[in-house]
Amino acid sequence: MVPSAPQAGQNRQLRVEHLGLIDYEAAWAYQEQLLAATVARKTRNRFAAEAGSVAEPTANVLLLCQHPHVYTLGKSGKPEHLLLNAAQLLQHGATYHRINRGGDITYHGPGQLVGYPILDLDNFFTDIHRYLRVLEEAVIRTLAEYDLPAGRIAGLTGVWLGYEDGAANPRKICALGVKCSRWVTMHGFAFNINTDLSYFGHIVPCGIPDKAVTSLQQELGRVVPLPEVEEKLLRHLAILLDATLTS
Repeated sequence: MVPSAPQAGQNRQLRVEHLGLIDYEAAWAYQEQLLAATVARKTRNRFAAEAGSVAEPTANVLLLCQHPHVYTLGKSGKPEHLLLNAAQLLQHGATYHRINRGGDITYHGPGQLVGYPILDLDNFFTDIHRYLRVLEEAVIRTLAEYDLPAGRIAGLTGVWLGYEDGAANPRKICALGVKCSRWVTMHGFAFNINTDLSYFGHIVPCGIPDKAVTSLQQELGRVVPLPEVEEKLLRHLAILLDATLTS
């Protein structure tokens, strides 16, 4: 997967913000704020170009975080894929939100590396399917550094172990769900590192009833430091986007 060469006016800097453990709604609101600011700048730039003025570059931001236990349902998801009622959610210390990304239901929780890229794809390439493949590829290359062969399953987003045709135990290790507005992205990926996988037992993960979920900890048999995984993932993402990381 070869990145495109930068074109005139494209900003390939990617600012990385580490939010730590943050409530899902707070992270969602911050994403919306960043997206709105980028779309507003793009609108100003369009009028500036028409007036012969110099356009301001748009920003690209990657938010990295973890969430307290939460289930989120995308626009195309089915509410019945959540197998808990309100009282049971409270019992498990979890919350539930219907949100504006694509995809079905998923779980976020401590020990999971969640990434929300707020990118202006006009700075890179205007192809949402290619963008999803780039996110997947960064995770696939990260897992290869742990000697774990991972890949894609036709017709399904995300990254899988046991992905080969005829494999006995296909299991998802990273879920993806994004939204794009005027080529500005939000939402992103959830990469299971040291995740409590029992919480996936209360949903039909991503609306797929016949496949399992796994984590890096489960595959390796040990706890894996999240900063270690972040470093590898960021390196691969920067290469695939031909981006320069900043903080």
